[in-house]
Amino acid sequence: MDSLTALLEGFATALQPQYLLYALFGVFIGTAVGVLPGIGPAMTVALLLPLTYSLDPTGALIVFAGIYYGGMYGGSTTSILLNTPGESASIVTALEGNRMAKAGRGAAALATAAIGSFVAGTAATLALTFLAPGISKLAVQLGPADYFALIVVAFLTVGALLGSSVPRGLVSLGLGLLLGLVGTEVLSGQQRYTFGIPSLADGIDVVIIAVGLFALGETLYVASRLRHGAVRVIPVTKGWRSWMTRSDWSRSWRPWLRGTAIGFPIGTIPAGGADVATFLSYAAERKLAKGDARAEFGRGAIEGVAGPEAANNAAAAGVLVPLLTLGLPTTATAAIIISAFQSYGIRPGPMLFENQSGLVWALIASLYIGNVMLLVLNLPLVGMWVKVLRIPRPYLYAGILAFAGLGAYALHFNVFDTVTLLVVGLVGFFMRRYGYPVAPMVVGGILGPMAEEQLRKSMAISQGDLAYLVHSPFAIVAYSTLAVIIVLGIWLKRRKAKLEATPTLVPTAAIAAIEDRERETSGRRGNSGRDAE
Repeated sequence: MDSLTALLEGFATALQPQYLLYALFGVFIGTAVGVLPGIGPAMTVALLLPLTYSLDPTGALIVFAGIYYGGMYGGSTTSILLNTPGESASIVTALEGNRMAKAGRGAAALATAAIGSFVAGTAATLALTFLAPGISKLAVQLGPADYFALIVVAFLTVGALLGSSVPRGLVSLGLGLLLGLVGTEVLSGQQRYTFGIPSLADGIDVVIIAVGLFALGETLYVASRLRHGAVRVIPVTKGWRSWMTRSDWSRSWRPWLRGTAIGFPIGTIPAGGADVATFLSYAAERKLAKGDARAEFGRGAIEGVAGPEAANNAAAAGVLVPLLTLGLPTTATAAIIISAFQSYGIRPGPMLFENQSGLVWALIASLYIGNVMLLVLNLPLVGMWVKVLRIPRPYLYAGILAFAGLGAYALHFNVFDTVTLLVVGLVGFFMRRYGYPVAPMVVGGILGPMAEEQLRKSMAISQGDLAYLVHSPFAIVAYSTLAVIIVLGIWLKRRKAKLEATPTLVPTAAIAAIEDRERETSGRRGNSGRDAE
């Protein structure tokens, strides 16, 4: 009952006119971002971080949550109509959705994706509503050694499981930890890794790291992989009320529920997030399909769109459980949202539900409201998103780079921040170019100082005894769980790789990376002879 009362109070805040406008702005921008190939919610949240400092914390976080959910919704549109996933979690949707569109059933594919996203998002938000407060109450009892164990779990799982290579993920994490050490050491007051530059005495702002890696570096990388030429989009039939037949509804509602059940628990652990959840959901639907439905897989089965899209959005809500209750990010976007909290002096974690209960419940209430808004934006207004797909890419990416530079300068009105942004962005570009994931680097920069603080507290309490770090039952369970999560995560990634390699999933090898699919799409437009930008 306490959760329901707090949720009602959250709705009282979230339904205020200004917060409704913030939610609408967030889901609108998030959907537009999800539609555009190569631009994900992590990049957009990072880009808007410096530009939302004029908002109060509740308004800013409602905007970012709307972007997060909207990005998950919008990715299905470009996957279905262009066969180019707008973000990585929508890769699976392209397998069956684009074939449905080519067969003249693009409207049905878009409808089942939108409705399935709404069903899964609402159900998973309900689970978040009732799970998060209980986890938070348990987490309040944790000591410094216990919290340090949790951060170690986050370090190793995110470093090992985000990206295709464990060593490269750990290298990225190490770079983030190094950036987190730059600045003035708290206890001694000594500067470290500042090279005598006064502007580095306070450290490198996490916002600069996030914007540099996800906005500047990612934009340079994606733009360098795209080709010239107009975008060719499969047309969608009008009359959205008749998009789904009775048969479509009958074949979709079970995959929606199964996708929710698969996506939410995977989203709560750092085991690959929505990417893994969508592949597992697709595999489950293929195995459970019977008769004619089984024969349609590979040629446009509606179950292959409904299940993965539900899993995608359920995983997005699951990610918020460890984010809000423990302060641990399990995806790139979650890491950026943590930096948004920190920019307002708020630390996500065990005390968040007590110290900032009004903000948290308003945020959760806004997720329900945002889901309804997204359903409206993604059904009758789909024609608008089709037009967004035709925006010339040079204008789009030039605008992103300009906003990134202006946002970095607006942080402290310091030219050095802009130079730092450029350096970090170039590092991010070369990391993406050579296959190093950038998310662990952001996680290291955010959680590194927190880990140092908890380690110092533990050593002060134990007078330097390292055994104190594993003295509590919780710490022992955390380190044991770490081994289980890593093994489970590696198994899930291998399972995903096997699914990608299955002949019936062709051309998944070509869409394993968004930029490769964009290049292939451009080639089909007759531009294969042109050089990449």
